[in-house]
Amino acid sequence: MNNRQGKSSSLSPESSPRSAAETPTQIKYCQQLAEWQDIFLDYLAAEKRLAANTIRSYYFDLTSFIDFFSTSHSRKSRVTSGILREYLTSCRQNNIASRSISRRISTLRSFFRFLVTERLISENPAAVLDLPRPGHTLPEVLTVAEVTRLLTDPEETTPLNLRNSAMLHLLYATGMRVSELVNMEIPAINLTSAYVRVLGKGSKERLIPFGKTAKEKINDYLRAGRPRLLKTRFSDFLFVTGRGKNMTRLRFWQIIRERALAAKISREISPHVLRHSFATHLLEHGADLRSVQMMLGHSDITTTQIYTHVDSRRLKALHQRFHPRG
Repeated sequence: MNNRQGKSSSLSPESSPRSAAETPTQIKYCQQLAEWQDIFLDYLAAEKRLAANTIRSYYFDLTSFIDFFSTSHSRKSRVTSGILREYLTSCRQNNIASRSISRRISTLRSFFRFLVTERLISENPAAVLDLPRPGHTLPEVLTVAEVTRLLTDPEETTPLNLRNSAMLHLLYATGMRVSELVNMEIPAINLTSAYVRVLGKGSKERLIPFGKTAKEKINDYLRAGRPRLLKTRFSDFLFVTGRGKNMTRLRFWQIIRERALAAKISREISPHVLRHSFATHLLEHGADLRSVQMMLGHSDITTTQIYTHVDSRRLKALHQRFHPRG
């Protein structure tokens, strides 16, 4: 990817002092890693069609390792499994979160596996790296009563309030990702049949139905909110700001926090909490796991199964509360 931003200057041979003992071959290998990084990221974008945010994560993970190698092992002419373990130890010593370390391991495994497949290297030094097996971290979920309070409209009917209400209702009604919500365009929504067409990770398309209430809120916004926000401007985006642009993820996160405070919801809340709540509430009311997987856009059903643990936790709490020997 030739237009990526923020590329570390430490990847160029001029950016860090080098010992006179280093050979041209060793200097060239540090440069080669950076070139292979570019090839790999181009492959993820062009062939795997991963989302820009996902590719950015790969970029930062690989840059972190290449910087480490260039600083600590620049005299080596290849990466070994021992060097990779040293790097991971360094990450732990620098208090990198375990989840971030797991992601870096996954990135390194994918990167070196790609290099072997492309015959750029003969052996995969990351093949011996094992992903840690953390326990399940249950997602934060709102109760139905909390969601009801969160979705209660403010007394004042303004274009912004109409937009925010439509966005919140649609997010909870569909469980889509916040990036999918803020980037949604007008043709993606079908109000007659009440479904949205979402282009998710890896450019995979899925259809998600939504209910009567969300449909009413979107109609109210399209009739009395969006035209007043756009004025004489034109936009393909469904949800627009006062400047006629689509909203950023950060701004929508701020809106949810403001609505949560108004609803007297004291715990931390984010757009993803509504996505978790959508999935959990569906399962609690009898939806099958496969359907929830399709609506969430998970490629692997094991990712969706985390919500069955949330449901099990609720059942256990009910059992302990009401069973004579709970």
